[in-house]
Amino acid sequence: MEQIETLANMPVMSVNEFVDLLAGSYIRVIENGLSPKVLPSVMLWGAPGVGKSQGVRQIAREIEIATGKKVNVTDVRLLLFNPIDLRGIPVANDDKTLAVWLKPKIFQMDESDDVVNILFLDEISAAPQSVQAAAYQITLDRVVGEHKLPDNCIVIAAGNRITDKSVSVKMPKALANRLLHIEVNGSFESWKKWAIGAGINRKVLGYLSFRRDRLFGFDATRDDLAFPTPRSWEMVSNILNTVSEDVEKVCPLISGLIGVGYATEFKFWCRSFGEMPDIDKIFDGRETEVPKDPDVLYAVVSSMTTYASEHKYDAVAIGNSLSYAKRLPADFGELLIQNYSDIAKNYVSFLRTVPEYAEFSMNRATLRNGNVQ
Repeated sequence: MEQIETLANMPVMSVNEFVDLLAGSYIRVIENGLSPKVLPSVMLWGAPGVGKSQGVRQIAREIEIATGKKVNVTDVRLLLFNPIDLRGIPVANDDKTLAVWLKPKIFQMDESDDVVNILFLDEISAAPQSVQAAAYQITLDRVVGEHKLPDNCIVIAAGNRITDKSVSVKMPKALANRLLHIEVNGSFESWKKWAIGAGINRKVLGYLSFRRDRLFGFDATRDDLAFPTPRSWEMVSNILNTVSEDVEKVCPLISGLIGVGYATEFKFWCRSFGEMPDIDKIFDGRETEVPKDPDVLYAVVSSMTTYASEHKYDAVAIGNSLSYAKRLPADFGELLIQNYSDIAKNYVSFLRTVPEYAEFSMNRATLRNGNVQ
């Protein structure tokens, strides 16, 4: 995958890396009975569509699973706000002697002990400096004017870099110094782990496993309006899952998301799906041929992964698929097992209860050691 230009003097992480780091930090603080406000507000930097917003939603899910608390995410697109929107509307008090500020809806948060709030200030770098200035108090003092964030609120901001040629205003140093900065970089492995659990369409997963460099095609030096990013591939997946899996039929829609060139290449690659063995037969344990063409093998592995994720605890079906996997070329067998391990957290523990998994592992160990009879 093409390297994306990075910012200086801050850590660079994939989506999974920053999710694991931040979610783990918040979980430890919460489990120790402390308020999330003891941790600094976070600023996520990255190119358009790299997965910043998706990562914040993942953090919310991780906190819910680990703590048992309900996590509410308030998504505020600061580009659409002005300072008054954040502070509230001035109205007269009861005796008409003073002005008071009506609380904006974003501050109407549940303060219960069994709730965690995440205030996500998206597109902060695209907001006018007057709005960024209003964010000073939110990020450091956790207040705007008369309104205060509850103690159970986490503040995370995100924005694009000036080098991305997106709408971006240079962040004042005073605001920057109030934030913990992380640059989010594109990573296929990180995206794939998320995609398997999120139900991304098997054709998208298979194609991008074959052409990892196509996951992120953003180029700040070009004026293209449609280009591939993790976000646009998710939208392609949604079209295939909800409109039609016939890529030829929906190719104009796909072209509008990732560009004509990329969509045409994706369309031609997807024709390999017509040459695949019957996936139902594989999981039913019926004899099927193993294709030889690499394009088709990638399609088989992605389709088997999708099927397995939908029947993840059917030990018989998973066992049948592993018996078939023993006949795949070694690198595709390893890829399938890696995909299976990403189906769910600790899914490998379930795989170890399936007899065919031990047989598969022993077979692969023999092949790696060069002891093929």
